[in-house]
Amino acid sequence: MSQAAPDPMTSLRKMCEIDLPTIIRNEQAAYTHPWSQQIFQDCLKVGYCCQTLALNEQPIGHAVLAHGANQADLLNLCVAPDWQGNGFGRYLLRHMLHLARSFQIDTVFLEVRISNQPAINLYESAGFCETGQRRGYYPDGPNGREDALILAKPMG
Repeated sequence: MSQAAPDPMTSLRKMCEIDLPTIIRNEQAAYTHPWSQQIFQDCLKVGYCCQTLALNEQPIGHAVLAHGANQADLLNLCVAPDWQGNGFGRYLLRHMLHLARSFQIDTVFLEVRISNQPAINLYESAGFCETGQRRGYYPDGPNGREDALILAKPMG
């Protein structure tokens, strides 16, 4: 991988069951509608590419990539709020794109909340482009729904 870690004590590794309690805490702190432990367990069970970003061995970020048939979906990318804005999200995203290349993926897709401008900026700076929208894709409050942007990055 070409980019240096934002901190020399940073490591990337396959996600393990033992990481899940901290990952769930990070999800809950970062998102209004976090993934459940069961979703992460299911992703691990089916063999998705699940990665943990750790600082001093403590998980501060994670990502999940599903791949097959020459395409991949970045299903989750999260950095704990206390660590956001320090380059960890960009580092984790580049790592996931590096893994996608190693799987000979042609295109990586993802959905992002239309209101999540920091994430949209990150993805666009990494070469993702909008390919569409999903109306009412995300839960948003007690009765509302929020649209998602569909972004894609050709890996050629």
